[in-house]
Amino acid sequence: MSATPVLALRGVSKRFGAVQALTDVDLEVHAGEVVALVGDNGAGKSTLVKTIAGVHPIDDGVIEWQGSPVRINKPHDAQGLGVATVYQDLALCDNLDVVGNLYLGRELLHRGVIDEVTMEQKARELLSTLSIRIPSVRIPIASLSGGQRQVVAIARALIGDPKLVILDEPTAALGVEQTAQVLDLVERLRERDLAVILISHNMADVKAVADTVAVLRLGKNNGSFSVKDTSHEEIIAAITGATDNAVTRRAGRRTAEAAK
Repeated sequence: MSATPVLALRGVSKRFGAVQALTDVDLEVHAGEVVALVGDNGAGKSTLVKTIAGVHPIDDGVIEWQGSPVRINKPHDAQGLGVATVYQDLALCDNLDVVGNLYLGRELLHRGVIDEVTMEQKARELLSTLSIRIPSVRIPIASLSGGQRQVVAIARALIGDPKLVILDEPTAALGVEQTAQVLDLVERLRERDLAVILISHNMADVKAVADTVAVLRLGKNNGSFSVKDTSHEEIIAAITGATDNAVTRRAGRRTAEAAK
């Protein structure tokens, strides 16, 4: 893992009128790392992701990209850096086939004509490298299962060769088999040395694929945990704001040491 994170947020804050949605939030994501962003409803997860994706420009703080400060004021800025976001609604077109969805808005041309043959070939290659199994790249999206639709949406995000992929609740409402398919794809993204931010309410999914868990509570950081060194109870305590958790214990130790 590189010492310099692909993305770093330093003291990021965001307001909507009188509502303080984010306050002094820090976050780092490295290449080849899956960071799970967790928190209760209203914790600020979606707002934080949208600041990274360029939907909501930050009010205060610094965003660093590969070690250098950047401004992300609109989605085009984020995409230009190499940020790809897959939202819950997936934004797939049911009337188009898999190839059409993968290349929608980025169609390949040959002599001024859409090159269907090359797009189909590249679509097959991409899905194969990601071990995505679907009946055909020419099947309409409407015919696919929820899990298959999700992995197609994630594959589409890779067309632009991003460095950071953000996944917003990718396993929500999926069955066991479909969830396993999506989590397998998340591991494939890590193997490709991509940085991944995973928003999830499912702690089993988080423990299965994440390297680090970043907890937000009421728009603020409330702990960052290495998955291999933490427990389900510790993460839940940070999410709910329980007084006895690793965050408060570490803060207590720092206070005691400072008082000496």
